[in-house]
Amino acid sequence: MGFDEVINRKNTNSVKWDMNEEFFGRKDILSMWVADMDFKAPDEVLGALKKRVEHGIFGYSYRSDSYLESIISWVKKRHGWNIKKEWITFSPGIVPALGVTVEAFSNIGDKILVQSPSYPPFKQTIKDNGRIVIDNKLIIKDNKYYMDLDKLHKQITIKDVSFTSNSGSGKLLKDAKVKMFMLCNPHNPVGRVWTKEELIKLGDVCLENNMIIVSDEIHSDIIYSDYKHIPIASLSKELEQNSITCIAPSKTFSLAGLSTSVIIIPNEKLRNEFNDILSKHRLDGGNVLGEVALEAAYTHGENWLEDLLFYLEGNLNYLKDYLKVNIPQIKPIDSEATYLVWLNCSGLKLKDRDLLDFFVEKAGIGVNPGSAFDEECLEYVRLNIACPRAILKTALDNLKKAVDEII
Repeated sequence: MGFDEVINRKNTNSVKWDMNEEFFGRKDILSMWVADMDFKAPDEVLGALKKRVEHGIFGYSYRSDSYLESIISWVKKRHGWNIKKEWITFSPGIVPALGVTVEAFSNIGDKILVQSPSYPPFKQTIKDNGRIVIDNKLIIKDNKYYMDLDKLHKQITIKDVSFTSNSGSGKLLKDAKVKMFMLCNPHNPVGRVWTKEELIKLGDVCLENNMIIVSDEIHSDIIYSDYKHIPIASLSKELEQNSITCIAPSKTFSLAGLSTSVIIIPNEKLRNEFNDILSKHRLDGGNVLGEVALEAAYTHGENWLEDLLFYLEGNLNYLKDYLKVNIPQIKPIDSEATYLVWLNCSGLKLKDRDLLDFFVEKAGIGVNPGSAFDEECLEYVRLNIACPRAILKTALDNLKKAVDEII
């Protein structure tokens, strides 16, 4: 059956399938929201986990050389970046790592940049830690999102009122309160794979203004045909020394519940500061089964991943063709990566809560509301297509029926 196999995930303590009533007010919906897949992990991973479980003892563990080498080999082969063993540290997830970086590299009242529409924990982590969000919103042009670097320059400067030019305007200075840039590459939810040129321009701004780059690259393995993921830290020695790169096998291999992420920090000073906060909160212990799964996935999972990418791209094309023919009121933003599709639903003439209620109550589909990613994206939703095509087809048929009733 492969990726076409429909697996019942209910009653498995699944956030995606067992918490629909808590999030949407009803149980009987198709769950296409949380960013995990409805596919089994690769057989090699399941085999490695089974072998470890059969041993029967799950005491404290450490991350072995073979574990570290599997990460080094994966990053080099898939993304062309040569990393060193000592650069690698741990986090139980990318979101906890964001919190650690905020605490390690900024102070209360400092400013941190994000690019909306953005993964909700970006802004929330900044706010929860008493820092200030500076939102360098992405620009949409011809159904595709781009960085607004012109605005970024303005957002990281302040006017020096003690200096007055002949024109009467103050001199612009770098805002010392701006400490960090949270990059999402590939971008969730808009599906952009940032180009080398875009990353270099952004990196130059960060280097010139002493902003540490925290790059969430958790979706870096889910890249569609004709696109290539580039770790921003791989572009120069200067960027390498100024970047914290966050990756994990969780999205790639259906392993999110095993709480094992990889944080790559080439700069020894930054790495020590990160590890100090990690240790302070006792987050550095690890997960013995997560470590087994990561090593097996990065060592043996490449063929499975290639098959997955082919299937996901088929799902994406099916979605685009279906919407174009049957529901032209909903337009998917051009997606280059991730299994999360950003849908422009402005043709339905519904916004925010009304739009979410339409998907849930009328179409029976659980989606993420656009307002969770940006307060201005009231006519958008995020749809997860990492499911068997039969489920995707049912969801789209339900959606078409619901749309036909209101148009």
